Amino acid sequence: MRVISLNANGIRSAARKGFYSWMEREDPDFVCLQETKAQEHQLPLEAAAVAHYTGVFLDAERKGYSGVAIYAKRKPANIVRGFGWSEFENEGRYLQFDYGSFSIASLYVVSGSMGPVRQAAKEQFLDGLYNELARLRKDGHTYIICGDINIAHTELDVYNPKRCSHISGFFPHERAWLDRVLGDLDWVDAFRVVNHNAGEYSWWSNFRNDFEHNRGWRIDYQLITPDLRDRVQSARIYRDARFSDHAPIIVDYAIELT
Repeated sequence: MRVISLNANGIRSAARKGFYSWMEREDPDFVCLQETKAQEHQLPLEAAAVAHYTGVFLDAERKGYSGVAIYAKRKPANIVRGFGWSEFENEGRYLQFDYGSFSIASLYVVSGSMGPVRQAAKEQFLDGLYNELARLRKDGHTYIICGDINIAHTELDVYNPKRCSHISGFFPHERAWLDRVLGDLDWVDAFRVVNHNAGEYSWWSNFRNDFEHNRGWRIDYQLITPDLRDRVQSARIYRDARFSDHAPIIVDYAIELT
């Protein structure tokens, strides 16, 4: 099973840069998108190339903002839209496909980079998300949660740990939140199960030629339940073409839906 996650930073922009033709070549079982910034009816003609996938978009009410989506080769038995939180429900931040006891989700965590007000909103979102992740761990299902979490976990996940420690996304208390998710709740960072290399980043600022110099952050994840840890076969970040300021996270699992 091949699962791809990407913060598209606008799916219409990503499509113009060749995302859908690349997706066809990769032939994934699932693609989880974040920050689609488009209503489903606004998708470009290129999206028709993957009509053999079931595609569902959860749009933000605000035009050109946020939004998540999932493409799946197999139609889900059930779809979950959002967590039911009044504060963030209109921002299109969580979408889940269910297949019996297996579920896959696309998640887009609030960014705090725009200042204290949004940082406070991010921390409110993280508090609620922690409780949701705790609940999901108790329901006995197998999960893959793909998404832009807007937190780099360890010093291996940023180009300059000392400098980045003063920036939202690498604050010590944000990293501690992820410690608790991976420790106390026993979720697993699928990428790091098989790939422990330094310099593996999924997002780069548009300033100072950061992409060319690989001054990046790894803030995009596939979080999995522990039963999938030994099923992770490979994990990589695709950098050969750029569809966004983020890069696709590609993980192959030794599992098959029945």
